[in-house]
Parts: sequence; structure tokens; C-alpha cells
Amino acid sequence: MDAAETAEAVAQPDRASSAFDDLYRDEWAGLVGLAWSLSGSWAVAEELAQDAFADAYRRWGEVGALERPGAWVRRAVINRAASAARHRDVERRGAERLAGRAAVEGDDPSTDRTGDAGADRVDDPAFWAAVRSLPDRQAACVALHYLEERSVEEIAEIVGCRPATVKVHLHRGRRALAERLAHLAPTAVEEER
Repeated sequence: MDAAETAEAVAQPDRASSAFDDLYRDEWAGLVGLAWSLSGSWAVAEELAQDAFADAYRRWGEVGALERPGAWVRRAVINRAASAARHRDVERRGAERLAGRAAVEGDDPSTDRTGDAGADRVDDPAFWAAVRSLPDRQAACVALHYLEERSVEEIAEIVGCRPATVKVHLHRGRRALAERLAHLAPTAVEEER
């Protein structure tokens, strides 16, 4: 965005505000669903999405000029989820050292529904718990692919890598998920008996 475009955006705040409002309305539910798939907590997911939108609003001159501002906000959510996961891991390890006990798992989505459209697409908490155990990039690619049904090209744009890299992340993520979920299947069958 050059100086003339910036001056025009400042002179017409209603148009810029309207564009941001439209982005917020269109993307909120999907972003919260994406954040939940990466964090495991509806409260954390809403906070991650809200913080990403706050950053987008502060930088609206730059973000609003992008061809796909929704991709920018998704990338912000993915980065914040990875940072939050690292922070939780540090806290967990510190708590284990101090108290000798394991950290508390994320919220149970069946007891903390927000009513968002993204929540309706989350069917299996065990699957998303397994997704959260993947490396950050794999988890982000899998979540964008399965939760939001994004194409490889869209995922590449959002996470900032080449489509071939996304395919590698999806392949490795699927393989790891198959191994992790295969171990869960016999337990679930035994519990039903």
C-alpha cells in the first residue's frame, strides 16, 4: 500500500472499518474452530482468534490491502497456537518438576460448546487430541485440510510454504495419526464389551 492509498484509507475510515467488520463476521467461526483444533480449549481458541483479529485491526492498512486478509489472520492464529502450546509445555514441565504431577489436559469440547459453526464440524475429540500431538506445522496443515477443507495451495499460502511442503506435512501427519489412532482403536473396542 503506497502513501496515497494509506491517506485514502485514513480519510475514509468507514470503508476500512466495514471491510474489517466483514472479514470478522465471515472468518470468526472458522478461526475459532481452527484454533480449537490446535489448542484443545474453546476458551484458548476464542482468545487466539480474538488476538489475531486485534492484530489485524491494528495493522489494517497492511492486512486489508492483501488479496486474502483471511489467510493472514489464519496464519496469525496458527502462530499464536504454536506459541501457546510451547508456553503450556514449559508450564507443564515446570509443574511436573515442582509438584511431580502431570499437567491438566485441554477442555472437553462436549462440555464447553460455544455454538459457533466451527464447533459443529468437530466430531471426534480423540482425533483432534492426536492432531495436537503432531509437530506444529503438521498439525496446522492437517487442521486446515480436514477442519476447513482447504486446498493444498490455500494451506501453503496460509502457513507460508510451498505446496510441495504442505503435501509432505499432510503425508507425515496422516501417517502419524494412523499410528496413534490405531493404538486407540483396540482400547475403545474393549471398553464397549
